[in-house]
Amino acid sequence: MDEQQQKLKRSLKSRHVTMIAIGGAIGTGLFLGSGKAIQQAGPAIILSYLIVGVFCFFMMRALGELILADTSKHSFIDSVKEYLGDRMEFVAGWMYWACWLTLAMADLTATGIYLKYWFPSLPQWVGPLAIVVLLMLVNMVNVGLFGELESWFSMIKVIAILVLIVVGAVMLLMHSHIENRTVELSNLVNHGGFFPTGPMGFLMSFQMVVFAFVGIEMVGLTAGETKNPQKDIPKAINTLPVRIGLFYIGSMIAMMVIYPWTQIKTTSSPFVQVFAAIGLPGAAGIINFVVLTAAMSATNSAIFSTSRSLYSLSRSGNAPKRFGELSAKAVPNRALTFSSVILFITVILNYIMPAGIFDVIAGISTITFIFTWIIILFAHIKYRQKNPEGVSYFMMPGYPITSWLTIIFFLAVLVILLFIDSTRIPLILSVIIFVALAWGYSLKKNKE
Repeated sequence: MDEQQQKLKRSLKSRHVTMIAIGGAIGTGLFLGSGKAIQQAGPAIILSYLIVGVFCFFMMRALGELILADTSKHSFIDSVKEYLGDRMEFVAGWMYWACWLTLAMADLTATGIYLKYWFPSLPQWVGPLAIVVLLMLVNMVNVGLFGELESWFSMIKVIAILVLIVVGAVMLLMHSHIENRTVELSNLVNHGGFFPTGPMGFLMSFQMVVFAFVGIEMVGLTAGETKNPQKDIPKAINTLPVRIGLFYIGSMIAMMVIYPWTQIKTTSSPFVQVFAAIGLPGAAGIINFVVLTAAMSATNSAIFSTSRSLYSLSRSGNAPKRFGELSAKAVPNRALTFSSVILFITVILNYIMPAGIFDVIAGISTITFIFTWIIILFAHIKYRQKNPEGVSYFMMPGYPITSWLTIIFFLAVLVILLFIDSTRIPLILSVIIFVALAWGYSLKKNKE
C-alpha cells in the first residue's frame, strides 16, 4: 500500500466545506418540526433559536480551534483521544457513529413516505433501498463527489428558505392580505404577546430547537480531507451566526408575520401552509421535494460521518483494523460499506418494529449528539490548559468563560429533556449507552 493510499485525500474545496456546514445546520427539523416548536413557544421561538445558535457557535469555535491546532489529524475524534484519553475516544467515536446512523434511519425511512407522494403504488422499501445504494456508490468514488452532492443538497434547502423570507418581506412591505388578515409585524405580539405560553413553554421549545442543529459539528470530520483547512474551516464556522440569523430566525419571523402563530399547523410543514396560502402553484409538491432532499442529505452525511468515525477509531486501535484501510481513491470503503449495510438492515427492521420503539431510537440519536458537543468542549478546555497560547488566528472567543457557560447550557437542556415525557426514556437510555460503552472499553482492554 503506497503513501497515497495510506492517507485521506484533501479533495474538499472551500465551497464544499461551507455547504457541508450549512447542510449540517438545516434539516427536516426546520422544515417539518418548526410547527411544533412554534406552538410550544409562540413568537418566543425566535429567541430560542437565537440563544441556541449562540451556544452552538461557541461549540463550533471550540471545535475549530481544536482541529486547527493539528491539521494532520483526521477528525475531532483524534483530538478527543489526545486530550481526554483512549477511553473517551472509544466512547465518543462509537457513540457518534451510532447516533449518525440512527438519525439517518429516521430520515431514510421517511424517504419512502415522501416518494409515495408522487408514486402512490411504489412499495415503501424501494426508495430507501435505492437511496442507500446510490449514496454508498457516490461516497465510494471520492470525497470530492460527496462534497459536490452535499453542496447541491444544501443549495436546494437554502433556496427554499430564502424564497420564504423574500416572499414574507415583500408581503410585509406591501401590507398584503391573507385570508382576510393583514401581513404585519404586529402578528408577532397580537396573540398573547411575545411569550404567550409562559416560561415553561419557552423552555420546552429548546428540545426541538437544539435538535434542529444536530449535525453542524460534521465540519470537524472534514479536517483530513480539506484542501486548505486553515482557511476553509474558519470561514465555514465564522459564517454560522449569519446562517442562523438568516435561515432560522428569518424564516420563523416570515412565517409568523404571514400567519399568526396560533394558526400555524403542527400536522404538516409550516412551509407548505405558507406557500399554499400565498398561492404558490404546487406548494405541497415543492416542499415534498425539499424535505426529500433534506432526508437524502442526512443519509449522505451519515454515510460520510460514520465511515470517517470508524476510520479514526480503527487507526487508533478502537475498531477492527480493516476499517482503517483505504481504497485506491483514498476512501475508507470497508468502513463505508459496513455502515451502509447496517443502515439498510435497520431500515428494514423499522418496518417490523412498532413506531413507538423507533421514536425512542431517534430520540437517543439526537440526545447523544448533545453528549458529543459536551465532549468536544471538554477536549478543547484540556487542549487550552496544555496550550494556553491556543491557535493565534482562530482562538475561542471569551475562553474559558464561554466554554464553561456552553457546557452548562447543554447540560441544562439535558435536564429539561428529563421533564418531557417523549424524551425522558431516550435520555435515560442514552446515559446507559454512555456507561455501557465506557464499560465495554474496559472489557476490550482486559482482553488485550
